[in-house]
Amino acid sequence: MNARRRLLVAPAVLALALTAACSNSSGSSGGSGGSSGSAAALTGDCAKFQPYAGHSGTKVTMFASILSPESDNLEKSWADFSKCTGIKISYEGSNDFESQLPVRVSGGNAPDFAIIPQPGLLAQMVKSGKVVKPPAETVANEDKWSPVWKTYGSVNGTFYAAPMSANMKSLVWYSPKAFTAAGYEVPKTWADMMALSDKIAKAGTSKPWCGGIGSGTATGWPATDWLEEIVLGSYGGEVYDQWVNHQVKFSDEKITTAMQTLAGWMQNPAWVNGGIGDVKSIATTTFQDAGAPILAGKCAMLQQASFYKAQWPAGTKVAADGDVFAFHLPAVNPAVPNPVEGGGEFLAAFSSKPEVQAVQNYLSSSDWASSRVKTATGWVSANQGVDKSLYTDPIDKLSADALTDPSATFRFDGSDLMPAAVGSGQEWKSLTAWFAEGQSIQRVTADIDAAWPQ
Repeated sequence: MNARRRLLVAPAVLALALTAACSNSSGSSGGSGGSSGSAAALTGDCAKFQPYAGHSGTKVTMFASILSPESDNLEKSWADFSKCTGIKISYEGSNDFESQLPVRVSGGNAPDFAIIPQPGLLAQMVKSGKVVKPPAETVANEDKWSPVWKTYGSVNGTFYAAPMSANMKSLVWYSPKAFTAAGYEVPKTWADMMALSDKIAKAGTSKPWCGGIGSGTATGWPATDWLEEIVLGSYGGEVYDQWVNHQVKFSDEKITTAMQTLAGWMQNPAWVNGGIGDVKSIATTTFQDAGAPILAGKCAMLQQASFYKAQWPAGTKVAADGDVFAFHLPAVNPAVPNPVEGGGEFLAAFSSKPEVQAVQNYLSSSDWASSRVKTATGWVSANQGVDKSLYTDPIDKLSADALTDPSATFRFDGSDLMPAAVGSGQEWKSLTAWFAEGQSIQRVTADIDAAWPQ
């Protein structure tokens, strides 16, 4: 699926308790766009937040799937805004976000904001009638994003949710030190990657691949990414789009062939799951823990997104000559030019209160995106107003270049685009059963097709 920034190990609830400072703003609720002509002037380092002033002493709530350590950096990124404007942002992250958000919304307990990593889930929330259209300032901020990103935050042509982050899914993590010691070269093609996998397996010192698809109630999403990478890298964007829209069904020969390719890769008992267990262990291993055997020399590679960088232990050197690094996952079919699967997150509001709109305007701005980039590495934006020189981490630079490459065959995470009942529902469930129970491809595809809304 955020597409999606996936769930990270941490306590489920975090709160941001920042006292108002740097501000002489009145407590009045100013204009609906988030600024207030009656607000006292902010000075010094706080002056840049003047457009959002006028709401001191207010609080907004935010609900998302992002947990520590990533959520810690998220909260730091708006700390100055909160102190200067006096708007407290009370953040809550949950492993059960995808299942809990609809429950809260339908029960009349919606947060002020939700950071939604699946356009399919966004469409479900819009259908509930509870999502509030963004203010004019937020809409204007979207000029800093390429038009396609605005469509991902839109439902039936109407814009609802501003993009916040972008992430590069098409990466393979490995240990440059281990590769150099063994005389392995980074593969440039899918055939080379398969040949390297076979070579590593036959050497017998480690397994070529490790993997985990556990993620609380979102268990299964990494397997959807693997399948999406293969579909995009085998057939290109047109077939991928048709599949996402169910014009090409899961039971179509193209998709079952892609699943066979995936089975030969990540369900090969001779190739997985080094340092952890057999093929079935992939279903019970959390995605956060899946890469640990690389550092222990038990497996060689892990297919996972750019945001996985946050999972490496403190002190791990992430560099081309370091403990770990990543390379671009090659296309299955060399005729598909530079396939790139990406994900992202979108900020949807369930309230039109002035302080909510002020936060919405700030978090859709290039200023906030730049602040988040500077807060910590491991986060990328496709906001074109962000100076690329701010990216100091090589993985972030690699990801930003790939996500903005005009020659790439770029597509958003497929399961995130599908209706929520499928992409973050039956597909997660069925692919998990495929790994855990060895269900047949025919059974898996039939179950997913049957879940598609009529």
